[in-house]
Formats: sequence, C-alpha cells, structure tokens
Amino acid sequence: MKNNRLGCLTGAGILSAFATLLILAGVAFASGGHMFSSGDLNSQPGESIGGVTSHAQISECKACHAALWERETMADRCVACHTAIAEQMMDVAKLHGAISHKDPTLACRDCHFEHRGATASLTDLGDNVFPHEAMGYSLTGHQLTAEKEAFICSDCHAEDVSTFASDSCQACHSQMDIAFAQAHTLSFGTECLACHDGVDRYGNDFNHDAFAFQLIGEHAEAGCTNCHLDARTVVDLQSAPQDCHSCHRQNDPHAGAYGNDCGACHSSQGWEPARFDHNLSVFKLEGEHAEAACDDCHKNDVFKGTPADCYSCHGGDDEHNGRFGTNCAACHTPNDWDDASVDHNLFAFKLEGEHARVECESCHVNGVFEGTPTDCYSCHQQDDEHNGQFGTQCSACHTPNDWEGVSFDHNLGSFPLTGAHVSVACDRCHVNAVFAGTPSACVACHAEPASHAGQFGTECAACHSASAWTPASFNGNHTFPLNHGESGQVSCVTCHPSSFTTYTCYDCHEHTEANVREKHQEEGISDFQNCVECHADGREHDD
Repeated sequence: MKNNRLGCLTGAGILSAFATLLILAGVAFASGGHMFSSGDLNSQPGESIGGVTSHAQISECKACHAALWERETMADRCVACHTAIAEQMMDVAKLHGAISHKDPTLACRDCHFEHRGATASLTDLGDNVFPHEAMGYSLTGHQLTAEKEAFICSDCHAEDVSTFASDSCQACHSQMDIAFAQAHTLSFGTECLACHDGVDRYGNDFNHDAFAFQLIGEHAEAGCTNCHLDARTVVDLQSAPQDCHSCHRQNDPHAGAYGNDCGACHSSQGWEPARFDHNLSVFKLEGEHAEAACDDCHKNDVFKGTPADCYSCHGGDDEHNGRFGTNCAACHTPNDWDDASVDHNLFAFKLEGEHARVECESCHVNGVFEGTPTDCYSCHQQDDEHNGQFGTQCSACHTPNDWEGVSFDHNLGSFPLTGAHVSVACDRCHVNAVFAGTPSACVACHAEPASHAGQFGTECAACHSASAWTPASFNGNHTFPLNHGESGQVSCVTCHPSSFTTYTCYDCHEHTEANVREKHQEEGISDFQNCVECHADGREHDD
C-alpha cells in the first residue's frame, strides 16, 4: 500500500489546514482585522496627525501592526506618524530622548498601551522606572511621603504624568512642617522647581555656587529673603541685585564720597577691616609709595581730587629749584629718589650711537642742563678738519654712529646728482678736496666740442641731459617742427649742412632754385629765400 504521509501529516491534513487559514484570512479581511483585536482602540480626541485625531479612527491593522515577514516594527510605524516624538528621541535633553538614552531596549508599546477601551489611558509605565534624573529632577529625597509610604506617580502628577502638579509640594510639605511651608511659600511662591531639584534639603544647603553670585564669607550666613525680597517667581529670584551698594548703601558711612564700588576696599569676609587696593586706581603704589601712610597724600581723609603728579608732593624737596621743570619722573622713580637716571629719549635730543656713551658733564657743563645746544658744531667745532669750508651742518655728512664714516647726500645740496653724475667720483668735480664754491654749470666740466663751432652758446642743457651726453636732442625754441619729413625726426645736418645759423630746404625737396623762383614769381612773391617765413610748420600752403 502506498504511503501518502508527509512526516506525521497526511496530505489531506495539510490541505485542510491550508483551507482553514484561507477562511480565517477571508474573515479577517471582511471584518477589517477586528477578529484579532483584544479590545476597542482609544477614541479620545487629541492632536490631529494626518487628519486622524484618535487611534479609533484608524481602520486598518497594518497601519500599526507589521507583518511577521516585514522588517519594520510597530515602533517604526509609531514614529512614522508621531514625527515630533521621533525628533525628541534624537535629543537627550528632551523627554523621549532621555528615556531612549537611559534604556535603548524600551519600545513605544512598553509604556503606551492600546485596545483597552475607548477611554482608557494611553500611558502606563507599569514596572518601568521613569528616568527623573535625566529630566533634571531626582527622586533621591522623595522615597517616602509624609505618611512614610512609597511615592506613586499620581502623588505629584495627578492624572497626567506629562505635567507636574505644583500644589502637590505645598500639600505634602505642609504635613511635614506647616509653619515653614507657609513662610517659604509667602517668600518664594509656589514655583518650587525653580530652586529645587529633589537633591537639596530645602534650607541653607542651596547650592548658590551654581550661579554667578557665590555665597562666601558673611554672605553665607545671610537669609535668602535678605537679598531675594518677595521672590515669588523665577524672574524675581534672578532679578536680585549683585552689586554691594544696592544692599549696603544704608550702611555707607562715607555717604557716597568714594562711589558705589564697595568691593574696592571691603570684602564679604567682613565689613571691617577695609583695605584699598591702589593698583585698581590710576595711581599705582610702587616702590617707596607702597610704604607711605594713607594720610601722607590724603589729608583729612579726603580721597577724591588727590593730585597724582610728583611735584605736588615733592616740590618742597626739589634741589634743582625748578630748573628742570616739574616732571620729576623724567629722572626719578618711586623706588629710589636719589638714584636718578634721565631717559634722554623723552627729550628732543635723542642719545644715539656714540652720544649714548658720553658722560653727562661733557655736554652739561657745571650741571647746567637748560639751554644746552643740540647742534653738532657747538660741541664738535674743535674737531672740524674742514676749517668751516663746508659750513656748520655736520649731520649733512656725519652721523653719531661713526664720525669717520662719512656719506654725503648730494640731494641735500643745491646740485642733486642725477643720471650719469651719480657714478662720477667726488674728486672729478671737487679737485684737491675743495668743496665750497664748486661750480654747478655744465660748461665748467664739459668743454664745448669743436663740432659746435661756438654756435650754441653755453646752455648745454638745451640739448643734453645728465642721463647721457649723447644722443642730444635740441630742447630750445626751435620754431620749425623737428619731426618734419616722412621719416620723422631728421638729423640737424640735413637742414644745416654747413652752419647751424643757416638752413636750406633744397637738399630734400625735389625742385631746383630756378623752378622755385619761377613758381613764387607767378604768385607775386619776390622774397622766397627765407622759406620758414611763409612755411612755418613746413606745409606748402602756410600763410
């Protein structure tokens, strides 16, 4: 007999099971999937998401439930609709982000249940512990209520765990100490979370160090309401003044004479004794000044308007009798009055080079400082090897760095060296080292060449320049254009073949003198030898 079994199943059994699954799928499809539901969905209206205000309006199971063969989970489909929650989960400072960070294994359905009826709560933590610390509040000090019972969520959150019932603090703490609770509420209001985080012990242990104004010294013993008057809101707490004068002006024995910066002399360790830090003022106490008594400068306890210049205090000790002015600091320092050292760089005459090593009395004879000459010749006249022939302006050639290292700047003289003159040796012009009276005219050095034949006078610069003697270019009042002719500028000898005082046009123009005479006589012109008289610019029809 042939065996038609598949393992322990018969073929008929497999067909029957498959048919049953098809029937169940058809019924589930026809019923919209409700045959598998464990209860009605929540129908309480909330925020509209995609046109849906409650889960009860969702008609298809697959909107929330993923099939077994799909990679998506129910949590994926939750955040697909609740995009705001998805954003929170990316930020650990937000509620759902803090929860996900503390326990990544938690899924949405671990705290949010459905199919429990139309009015059932969607949030139920069950055995899960809410991470209060991640939200900035610790339950360390809230293990037991005033009745010594364990806290439950509704003790502080009433029916909505997403909000805090602020009156719950007052209700609980009134059972513990009603007098303190009432006084505390009158002073600071009911916004408890503005100061408390569940860790502090609600008294002088408040951690003021976390704020800009730290409680040190006598301030640590002050009561909160001494500074935070009627601080019933966060704004009131934060608006408490932090300057000394706002709280202590009624105790100011100086009556405002020293301004409002009490901390310049006083400290929070004790109002007395007071000590002023002079380094905070314009006048620093340095050297001997640090040892002076206050009343040496501040007579009769007058501080404002005290002079800060040296002479106001030390004028009576001036051994110079005012000969050096009143700026004592130019030579003296607070460290030692007798150890004087003048900084010459503060004056018009700077000590540079060899001058920096000269003894003071070399220039300031007999201790006379005022009126000391600053020109070179007054001191170095006896060292003048030139015997005055170059004048008294020594600095034209010499410097304080090296008297022998001479370098004359010709641009300071009446004859600046330009062009080829720059490379000429000094003795080419200053023969036998004679400098004074050296002529500056060209002809004094440059004799007239024979080619000029004495026709151009002595004004060499009319044609020549200092850049190069040749080529020369006539720069005088040449009435006839020098660029005459088709080839541009022509050579001088083209028009002046024998003498520069005469000229001819016949060497270029293609006509004879006879033809010129005939043509000009036809025009009634008898004097035709002086061409430029009529042709001033070389053109034919000039008048």
